[in-house]
Amino acid sequence: VQLQASVGGLVQAGGSLRLSCAASGRTFSGVTVAWFRQAPGKEREFVASINWSSGRTYYANSVQGRFTISRSGAKNTVYLQMNSLKPEDTAVYYCAARITASYSGGYFETDAYADWGQGTLVTVSS
Repeated sequence: VQLQASVGGLVQAGGSLRLSCAASGRTFSGVTVAWFRQAPGKEREFVASINWSSGRTYYANSVQGRFTISRSGAKNTVYLQMNSLKPEDTAVYYCAARITASYSGGYFETDAYADWGQGTLVTVSS
């Protein structure tokens, strides 16, 4: 599946931003979609994921309670709503997808995902 992420942006600490990841070439049915991020000098890390069929979501501890991942079947799009942003959330964010069963659990490693969108920069100023 081809993934197209929305443009990120610059936001002040405490602010909010929503990223989107749209699919082309096929629907997200039977797919787990995740967001990862990579800060300068750091490894890419898991942020959140959603199993499209079951709706089950998973979050990294660092974003739990602040970020929400959701889906829109009508738009074939996954969203990442980011609230209460902190400077340490500054990173290039990537959406990724993999084929999965509805009963599957979360996938938290980068090598679990076959398809990746282009990165989008989110900068949180203090």
